[in-house]
Amino acid sequence: MKQAYRTQSVKEDARGRWERVLPDLAPALKEAVERRGKHVPCPVHGGRDGFRVFPDVDQTGGGVCNTCGFFADGLSLLMWVNDWDFSRTIREVAEHVGGQPVSSTRRQGPSVASGMPDDATRREHLNRTWRESLPLTDPQAEPARLYLARRGLSATAPQTLRFHPALGYYADRCLVGRHPAILAQVTGQGGDAVTLHRSYLTVDGHKASVDAPKKLMRHPSARHLTGGAIRLIAPGSRLAVTEGIETALAVIEATGLPAWATGNAHLLGTFVPPPEVRQVLVFADKDRPSRQHPSGHGQEAARALVTRLWAMGIQAGAIAPALTIPDGQKGVDWLDVFNLAGKAGFPTLGSVDNALTRAA
Repeated sequence: MKQAYRTQSVKEDARGRWERVLPDLAPALKEAVERRGKHVPCPVHGGRDGFRVFPDVDQTGGGVCNTCGFFADGLSLLMWVNDWDFSRTIREVAEHVGGQPVSSTRRQGPSVASGMPDDATRREHLNRTWRESLPLTDPQAEPARLYLARRGLSATAPQTLRFHPALGYYADRCLVGRHPAILAQVTGQGGDAVTLHRSYLTVDGHKASVDAPKKLMRHPSARHLTGGAIRLIAPGSRLAVTEGIETALAVIEATGLPAWATGNAHLLGTFVPPPEVRQVLVFADKDRPSRQHPSGHGQEAARALVTRLWAMGIQAGAIAPALTIPDGQKGVDWLDVFNLAGKAGFPTLGSVDNALTRAA
């Protein structure tokens, strides 16, 4: 019989030990832990320098990939890297640290032991950032409108996107500069606000020259991203879903469908639509194969989502671009299709309905 473990107790027992736990349970994380706070290749999809664990990794176990997303603690990081479910992850960590004493320093919690902000501070930071933002129609939001135009998109973006004229950019908890930024609210599975997605820009509408121009803000520990999305416009009974925000905007322009973005392939695979949605069309990214994802991360996440949605009684289908991935690029998406072929590059809604009806 498998032993059950209390999540909070396991987290407390692991706090202060994650630098040993992570490489032991996921050897792919060894380089990142040894170079904590520094960028290294992603342990899941590879690349050159898209991943890092947090400077306080021994306390939190967390890390972030510029492509795959933000992992607040060691449990979520291990689930992602090892493709484990939650019950196995909690059991492996508990057994790894079991029987070892928990020091008083570790039990102080992250806000005392590591200097990291507590949940109240994170909520205030999120709320203050949102309060300081402006609609994209504001005269000061010209960098956002220029950015969308440079991406081949209409400047008439959904009102759910906002603009911050001078948002701080931090690296290793140090302010390194301020940049214009597009903000998007990320909601959880039930629609509650969880955090903010930031796209840092230059004043003339290019991506800012920073290590990670697209980032999620840290969110309160009681809120969860799993199953959630960036809800760009109100859904009907039919909803399109993508990874990137700009990809979703291209789908909206090309098809007229309401479209939401999840932010990355990991969250795409966990997405849960609201109750009123009865049909989901996944506009998947086409990614290069990797060791962890031999069919491409975007395509695999899309297929996993479609399979799960059918099991929930929701009609679902996924389509990836037919484009060839250019040399030197990690993949292509439906924004690339939109810029190359316009609306003609997208399937008609009639053909989608026919395909889903045959699948049913």
